[in-house]
Amino acid sequence: MKVALVYDRVNKWGGAERVLLSLNKIFPKADLFTSVYNKEKAPWAKKFNIKTSFLQKIPGASSRHEFLATLMPIAFEGFNFENYDLVISVTSESAKGIITKPKTLHICYCLTPTRYLWSGYNVYFKGRLFKLFSKPVVSYLRLWDKIASQRPDYYIAISNEVKKRIKNYYGQNSSVIFPPLSISDVKPKLPAEQNYFLIISRLVAYKRIDMAISVFNKLKLPLKIIGTGWEEGKLKRKAGSNIEFIKNLSEEELYGYYLNCRAFIFPTTEDFGLAMVEAQYFGKPVIAYKAGGALDIVKEGKTGEFFGSEPELENVLENFKANRYNREACIENSLRFSHKEFKKNLLDFIERNKV
Repeated sequence: MKVALVYDRVNKWGGAERVLLSLNKIFPKADLFTSVYNKEKAPWAKKFNIKTSFLQKIPGASSRHEFLATLMPIAFEGFNFENYDLVISVTSESAKGIITKPKTLHICYCLTPTRYLWSGYNVYFKGRLFKLFSKPVVSYLRLWDKIASQRPDYYIAISNEVKKRIKNYYGQNSSVIFPPLSISDVKPKLPAEQNYFLIISRLVAYKRIDMAISVFNKLKLPLKIIGTGWEEGKLKRKAGSNIEFIKNLSEEELYGYYLNCRAFIFPTTEDFGLAMVEAQYFGKPVIAYKAGGALDIVKEGKTGEFFGSEPELENVLENFKANRYNREACIENSLRFSHKEFKKNLLDFIERNKV
């Protein structure tokens, strides 16, 4: 069986990229099609045979892809999958819009329906004037996205939250296969500090790090925030002396911060949230906003707690006792998201639905 993988763009590192590496373990000879590829920002992709679109030839495109949204449909429609038996598109944007022939099985592993067009529209397009001037582009992309959403033969959602969005925005049914946990076999390097709370996240608005900072400022509890993003300066100015920002860690150092924390804080609605699974793998309870992928991951009262508002987070933290949570229960919970489970579930799905 000849297999191709398709991904929106190969120029960063995150949860979706971990999925691609797991798919590479399952299908090591699969080609990877993408709009643009940045070797410096995506060294993890060296093991793939990467095929890029015409956008790769545009100077700066591999770094500033956000300015090329209107060209993405053409880029993905231009790929030829004539010689492939199976194509798996891993996407939160345009990769699902590839065109395949009936003999080729196209499975879309959907990270979320295009966030800036649908569920996150009001976050990305703030202000009346901006919405007005962007309306023609958004209308065109929404129309194309609706058409493109009909092209996959089957959908797999990464969480029950995403399953609901696929039905809501695309009118398509889907099955849920959780993305795989990927932990390197390295020895954690423990930081000197202990008993702090931990956030690991991109520092962008929808992650709601500012809300967590407000609560920790009020309670004067120690918080470590690991990550970078365009809100970094704003968040640092808001944070009190009890909050430390950290970035550019090795995997050994990152794992050490997981091991030494009291609990992991997840303050936003996320499509899934692999960082929560990582925290559970290291035996740590998760305090998560009660929505999105957290509902699939955290077992309330056993491996963590939920909150629904800023006052509720404050109340959970004031009453938090780490010894209420069993380390082994957290670790066992994380095994539901192993590569082994991901591989088994995906291959079973393909076998049931192959052409």
